[in-house]
Amino acid sequence: MSDSKVNLKRRTLIGAAAASPLLAFAAFKPREHGGGHSAYFAKLQTALRDAGLWRPTLVVDRQALEHNVGRLQAHLPQSKHYRIVAKSLPSLELIRFVRERTGTDRLMVFHQPFANFIAERMPDARVLIGKPMPVGAAARFFEYLKPGAFDPQQQMQWLIDTPEHLVQYRELARARHNETGQPMQVSLELDVGLHRGGLRTQEAVAELLMLLGAEPSMRFAGFMGYEAHASKMPAILGGPRKALDEAMAFYADSVTTARNVLGSGFDERTLTLNAGGSSTYQLYDDAAPCNELAMGSGLVMPTDFDKPTLADHRPAAFIATPVLKALPSTRLPGIEFMSPAFRAWDPNTARTFYIYGGYWHADTVSPPGLQRNPIWGHSTNQEMLNGSEQVQLGVDDYVFLRPHQSEFVFLEFGDIAVFDGERITAAWPVFQQGA
Repeated sequence: MSDSKVNLKRRTLIGAAAASPLLAFAAFKPREHGGGHSAYFAKLQTALRDAGLWRPTLVVDRQALEHNVGRLQAHLPQSKHYRIVAKSLPSLELIRFVRERTGTDRLMVFHQPFANFIAERMPDARVLIGKPMPVGAAARFFEYLKPGAFDPQQQMQWLIDTPEHLVQYRELARARHNETGQPMQVSLELDVGLHRGGLRTQEAVAELLMLLGAEPSMRFAGFMGYEAHASKMPAILGGPRKALDEAMAFYADSVTTARNVLGSGFDERTLTLNAGGSSTYQLYDDAAPCNELAMGSGLVMPTDFDKPTLADHRPAAFIATPVLKALPSTRLPGIEFMSPAFRAWDPNTARTFYIYGGYWHADTVSPPGLQRNPIWGHSTNQEMLNGSEQVQLGVDDYVFLRPHQSEFVFLEFGDIAVFDGERITAAWPVFQQGA
């Protein structure tokens, strides 16, 4: 090789080595983002102002909720009933809205105060307790149950997952049986693959069925098998379909076990065979061994449910909160001198906005380009958000966020503001945690 070619190659390598840090810098340096509210959020902002809601507010979009209920009805197999998951829709008016459109009287409840409230205010509901509560919580339910139309012996099913829990509940059931002469209804939790508890073998299923069959104060009412893991199963492990097929195979075996153990006492038409969830309900067909599917979150679509199995559902729940302070720069205590460097590296830290409240389990969605400052941290009083010069946001404008979940976040704001596309038309009270 000639000297000129060697020198050219050397210069090329040196140039590439010198350029690589610059290329890496350019690749990792944040790009500037930002903008104003879309037409939708601008209209929602106007509606909140007109309603006088100058505080953190949980908003439900009625039209999006209607759409999601429609998708549920379109996908629900004809042979399956629908059960509302009350913890995910923790408002009596919200549940009434869904009940009216789906025609269901079936609810799944996970909290003793909620169970008492529903028994009092919605006495025609048929309730399945969605987790094996401490027997003391069940006793407290009966202690605080107000006289009325709700009949817990006929309308309430308690969930049992172990022989130990069954023995505990048996004492309560016997005491109740002495008062009412009616058995306590009990459903059994199946571990269909989630491994969060429940019966894992057919031998365990048979054991509890025989214990129930020998106890006149208790009556076997059905099974519950939750399979939230299925929608998250990666393709390398077979994907959602394989996980759901395996879950339903165990479920079908459990139904067969019940038929064999109970003999002539087995009547599938009278049993609650519950399965499903928001992220899995669209995977079911009429062949599944369950006879009802439960879902709730998919009707309001918090971000944790942005799954391929819910691609035709729309976000229906937002947190709206006013901007208290809009500052032209970002200055952090003790390191104010670093502000120009931070801004040079990330133009999305150019401006600072302090909002009313904060530190919710939620992500900002409008206006675009807002981000939290990792050095400042969180505040439940005045959360700091940063944005570029492109962010169109001022004092008394609103920031909109999408909650990660609905079951607890909905309870942090008081009444739900119902948005009809133009105005706030209703305020739906939420459940009280300790009532």
